[in-house]
Amino acid sequence: MEPSVEQSPHHAYPGHWEADVVLRDGGTARIRPITTDDAERLVSFYEQVSDESKYYRFFAPYPRLSAKDVHRFTHHDYVDRVGLAVTVGGEFIATVRYDRIDATGRPASAPADEAEVAFLVQDAHQGRGVASTLLEHIAAVARERGIRRFAAEVLPANNKMIKVFRDAGYTQQRSFEDGSVHLTLDLEPTAESLAVQRAREQRAEARSVQRLLAPGSVAVIGAGRNPGGVGRTVLRNLLGAGFTGRTYAVNSALDADQDTIDGVPAHRSLGEIGEPVDLAVVAVPAERVPEAVADCGEHGVQGLVVLSAGYAEWGAEGRERQRELVRQARSYGMRIIGPNAFGIINNSEAVRLNASLAPERPASGRIGLFTQSGAIGIALLSGLYRRGAGLSTFISAGNRADISGNDFLQYWYEDPDTDVALLYLESLGNPRKFTRLARRTAAVKPVVVVKGARHSGSTPPGHAVPISRIPDATVSALMRQAGVIRVDTVTEMVDAGLLLADQPLPAGGRVAILGNSESLGLLTYDACLAEGLRPRPPRDLTTAATPQDFRDALAEALADEGCDAVIVTAIPWVGEDGEAEQGDGEVLATALHAAAAAGPAKPVAVVHVEIGGLAEALAAATSTVAQQRPAQAQPCGPAPGRTPATTAPPATTASPVTPAPAGDTDAAPEAAESGGARAVGRIPAYPAAERAVRALSEAVKYAQWRRQAAVPGKVPEFLDDTIDEPGAAARIDAALGEDPDPRGRPLSPDEARELLACYGIAVRPTLPAPDAETAVAAAGRLGYPVALKTTAPHLRHRADLGGVRLDLATESAVRRAYGELTELLGKPAELRPVVQAMAPRGVDTVVRATIDPAAGAVLSFGLAGAPSELLGDTAHRLVPATDRDAAELIRSIRAAPVLFGWRGSAPVDTAALEELLLRVSLLVDDHPEVVAVALEPVVVATQGLTVLGASVRLSPPPARTDLGPRRLSNY
Repeated sequence: MEPSVEQSPHHAYPGHWEADVVLRDGGTARIRPITTDDAERLVSFYEQVSDESKYYRFFAPYPRLSAKDVHRFTHHDYVDRVGLAVTVGGEFIATVRYDRIDATGRPASAPADEAEVAFLVQDAHQGRGVASTLLEHIAAVARERGIRRFAAEVLPANNKMIKVFRDAGYTQQRSFEDGSVHLTLDLEPTAESLAVQRAREQRAEARSVQRLLAPGSVAVIGAGRNPGGVGRTVLRNLLGAGFTGRTYAVNSALDADQDTIDGVPAHRSLGEIGEPVDLAVVAVPAERVPEAVADCGEHGVQGLVVLSAGYAEWGAEGRERQRELVRQARSYGMRIIGPNAFGIINNSEAVRLNASLAPERPASGRIGLFTQSGAIGIALLSGLYRRGAGLSTFISAGNRADISGNDFLQYWYEDPDTDVALLYLESLGNPRKFTRLARRTAAVKPVVVVKGARHSGSTPPGHAVPISRIPDATVSALMRQAGVIRVDTVTEMVDAGLLLADQPLPAGGRVAILGNSESLGLLTYDACLAEGLRPRPPRDLTTAATPQDFRDALAEALADEGCDAVIVTAIPWVGEDGEAEQGDGEVLATALHAAAAAGPAKPVAVVHVEIGGLAEALAAATSTVAQQRPAQAQPCGPAPGRTPATTAPPATTASPVTPAPAGDTDAAPEAAESGGARAVGRIPAYPAAERAVRALSEAVKYAQWRRQAAVPGKVPEFLDDTIDEPGAAARIDAALGEDPDPRGRPLSPDEARELLACYGIAVRPTLPAPDAETAVAAAGRLGYPVALKTTAPHLRHRADLGGVRLDLATESAVRRAYGELTELLGKPAELRPVVQAMAPRGVDTVVRATIDPAAGAVLSFGLAGAPSELLGDTAHRLVPATDRDAAELIRSIRAAPVLFGWRGSAPVDTAALEELLLRVSLLVDDHPEVVAVALEPVVVATQGLTVLGASVRLSPPPARTDLGPRRLSNY
C-alpha cells in the first residue's frame, strides 16, 4: 500500500519491506509498513484487542486510541520512527513499532543506534507465531537504518512476549526495573538466531503443505453438471480413492433442483455449504478464478489447488494474471498449488486423497514425488506403477507460482511416511534456499533430482525465476555438494528411487555379481568399472542353475565381508523338453527374497532378461514385516522424529534383526520369532545391466556423502595476522566510492594485489615493459631469471599463441625475446608487455570465485590451459567452503592425478592449494562487494605455490535474501 503524499519528508515508502510470510499454523499473512492511510484499520484493529492485551502494551487500562495516538502510530519517517503491520484479508492482525532513542531513553536521531520496540497482536491470532515473525522483520529494518540494539519494557506477567524475545536467539540482557522487565537485544544476527529462524521457517512451511495434503474436507469448484470435464474428473477421482474426509461439489450454474453431483452434495457457492472447507480444487476458466478465490478466502478455505490454465504460460498478460492470483490468495492466508497444476495425491490410509487428474491412486509406498510438469507426472506415475513401486505423496505443481519443491522438501524432511524424495524440476525459484534445504534433507533421506530445461533460455514460460549465469555443469556440482542425487532422465530417477526406497545404503563400492549368464555378468562387470565401482569377478552359476542355487549364492555373497552390494543377473532357463519353465519368475523371486532376508543388510539389485513375472514378484512386499523400511548399512543418524533405535547394526554384523519403525511395537518381536530373518524390502529389477549399475553407483556415492556429512567440514579461522578484514573493507569502500556504479568496476592490478594481500594471498608483482630497454631494467630490478609476457586482453593467459617467454636469464635473452614478441604479435602498445620474476616449476592451475545472482557465491578450481577449458574440467563448491570442500575441490576434476604424481612426477603441495582456496572463499564471504576473483595462473610446486596473475571485480553488494527475515518468494 503506497502512502499519502504527506507521509514522510525524509524517506520514500520502503516497498522492499513488504513481505508475504508463512505463520506457525501454515497460514499466510502480509507484513508491510504502516502508512497515514491506515488510520481506520488501526482503530478497527485496536477495538478487537482484549483489555488484557491493551494493558500489557500500555501498562495501564487503555480502552481506546485517541486521535493523537492514531496520528502518532500512523505517521512515520521510516528512519527514526517505523511501524509495521501484519495483515490478513487487508485488515490488521498485529503491529510493531520502534522509536529511536538516546542513552537517556529520549527520542533521538542518528547516530543514536538504539530503539525502543513494542508489539501488539490481536488475541485471536496469538499463538500463530505472529510476534516472532514480526521481530525478525522489524530487526532487519532497524539494522538497515543503523540501529544496533532494541530496548523493550515488558510486564512480568506478559510471559508470551518475554518468550518471544528470549527465544529469538539474539544476544540479550535482562533486568528488573520499576516493576517491569527491561530487555536489551543486540540485533547483530548470530548463529543461534539464524538457526531459530530456519527452524521456524521449516515448521511453518511444512505445516502449510500438511494442510493441503491432509484436509478434513475438499470442495471441487467447477465440477460440471454433466460427465466429463476437469472438475468432474477430479471429483470422480476423489471418490474413487476413498477420501476419508467430506467432499463437496461447487458449480454456480447448477439447476435449481440439482443438489448432488455423482452422489456428492452440490452447491452454487462455498457459502451455501454451511461447514468449513479446508481445501478447494479450482477447475474453472482463468477469468472466473478470482471470483472463486475470493469466495474461498471469505469462507476460511486454507489452501487451493488451481488446475486452471491461462496464466504465465500464455505470455505477459497471463503472467500478470498469475501474480494477481498469488497476491489475492495470500491476502486471505491461503497457499496455492498451481496454477496449471495436475493435482496432488496423499496415500496415507488416514487420508486417501486423490485431488488430481490421475485416474487411479497409486499404490502406497515410501517415495514422495514432486514434478513441475503434468505430462512428466503422468509418465512417472505410470512407470512407478509398472515397476510395483508405491508413493507416499505426489504433487504436480504446474507453474508453481506459490508452493514449490522447496516447500515439499520442508515437509518431507520430517515426514515419517516418506523415505525418498524424487523431484522433477524445470526451474529453481530460489536456488540458495533449495541447496540449503536439500542438504539438510539429504542428511536423513535421499533426494533425487532431474533438472529439465537445463540450457540457457529454455526455462518454461510459466516459470518466473531469477536469472542465473552459471552453467548447468556448475548447478550439478553444487547439487552434489548438497548431497542431491542428480540424474539426467526420469527413467534414471525411477531406477535410483526404487533402489533407495527399499534397499539399505551400501557401505562401499565393492560389488559381487552372480547369475546364470556369463555374458550378462561380464556386461554388468564392465558397467561397474565404468561407474567407478569395484566389482568382483562375476560368478557364473551356469544356465542349469536352479532358484535354490541362486539363493545359496546370494546368501554367500551377502555374508562375505569383502562385499558391499550384490547384483544378480538372470536369464530364462529351459527344461529338458526345450520349453521354458513356467513360474520361474515367482520361484526365483521367492528364493532371492529369502536369501536377502536372512543375510546382512546390503543392497541387492536384479538384472533380468525376459523372465516372466520376476519383476512383479520381486516388487511384492515380503511377509516378514510388510512394507517395513529396511535399515541402512551405514547409518548417519536417525531421521527427524525417529529414535536412534531405528538404526540397524553395521553391515558386517551377521544376521541382524531390523528394529521396528518408531511407534511399531509389535514388529520387532515378530521378526525375532521368525528365526532371526530381518525384514527386507522390495528388490528392484532392471531390464539392463547399465541401469542397475547406475542406480547402485548413485547409492554408493550418496552413502559416502552421508558418512561424510555426519562429521561436517569446518570453515577454518586463520588465527595469524595474514587476515586483515578491516583493511580489506577500507580498500573496498575506497574503491567503490560514496556513489558506486551499480554495474561495478574492475580493480587495477595494484589495487587487486593490495586487497588480496589483506587475506594472505600474495600475487607476484609485474613491471610494465613498453620497450626493450625498460624490460631489461625491470628484469634487473626483479632479479633473473624472469618471464616476459603480454597482457593484452586477446592474448592474456594464452601461452599457446606465443605471448609468453620464460626463463630469461640474461639481458640479451630479454632483448631477443622482446624483439620476437613484437615481430610476431604486434606493437608494444597493443601487446602491453610486462616482466615478472620466474616462479618455481609446478602445475599451472586456476582459482576463481564468482557471485551468481541466483545461486550465490561459487568457488571454482581447475588446471590452467586450453584442454581443461575445452573439456569443462572445472570443479565448483558453494561459499563459504569448508576444509573438506577445499580438499574435494582439487580432487574432483578429471585431471586431478596430475597434482598427485601422475606418471612418476613429483606430487605438488596440495595443502598450500587448499589453503589458498579457503582464503579466497573467506574473502568473498566476508565482503559481498567482491563479486569476482580470478587467480590465473597459480603455479603449484612441490613446496608452496605462486600466484602469477589476479583480477578482482567489485560491485555494490547484491541482496542476500537467504540471510534476511523469512519471506515467501514473489513470482
